Amino acid sequence: MPETVTPKRLSSGNNMQWLFILRSLVLSLLLGLNLLSIPTYAADSPAIAAAANVRFALHAIAQQFTQETHLTIRPSYGSSGQLTQQILNGAPFEIFISADSHYPLLLEEAEKTQGRLVVYAIGRLAIIKSRDSNLLLDAKLQGLSQALTNNQIARFAIATPAHAPYGLRAKDALIQQQLWKPIENKLIYGENVAQAAQFALSNSAQGGIVALSLVKAPAFHEHGEFSIIDQGLHQPLLQSMVLTSTAGATAKHFFQYLQSDTARDIFVQYGFDLPRQD
Repeated sequence: MPETVTPKRLSSGNNMQWLFILRSLVLSLLLGLNLLSIPTYAADSPAIAAAANVRFALHAIAQQFTQETHLTIRPSYGSSGQLTQQILNGAPFEIFISADSHYPLLLEEAEKTQGRLVVYAIGRLAIIKSRDSNLLLDAKLQGLSQALTNNQIARFAIATPAHAPYGLRAKDALIQQQLWKPIENKLIYGENVAQAAQFALSNSAQGGIVALSLVKAPAFHEHGEFSIIDQGLHQPLLQSMVLTSTAGATAKHFFQYLQSDTARDIFVQYGFDLPRQD
């Protein structure tokens, strides 16, 4: 279960109620969305560090990879910035699948990689809400602007911009629409974009900005609604991956598989755009 982040402006009297609601929601999402089964890994299964937004797509790709090759991987999910720090500190990941290009480049500069980084997908933002929220959703965030004007937003969720690329791009979009200052003191920050989505769907928040790939999970529509945000409101999310300096044969095989037509088709199913292939 993701680490709980205490939202701003909550009185001590309803902290416990908030935590109970949030933990119940997280559990229901983990069970209802069937995030990951627990496979039996071979001894040589490489550890993969992956941005939280690729969780569902990567699970589907890894299943297909195992079916075709009988090889397995061990994915761990988090924010790209936090995963980068883990690799810099010696974590034994063999592939880093980031939500942007900035963090893989940092690893390249630190001589923690082998080969060149590859842009595997282009991410998209979505504004989401629970079915109980009255927030109007649209590509230009006009409904959010109106709700702020009418003082109808008490809490709104994004990932932490300092180490989560989707949080930084959410901030870009809010700044572009002149909404950052009106909403800043109402924000709940998730440690990664998946946790931000959990916060946004809670009954204590009116919505949030997260990765489109997360709301493409089959059971999302049981919990919430979304609208894809206009790409012109933020810098592109050029999602990149790189082999680390410790990558072995299985990791290199999976790295190539992530660039295959099979993997690219799955990324599209989960709301990603694709870069042009050379």
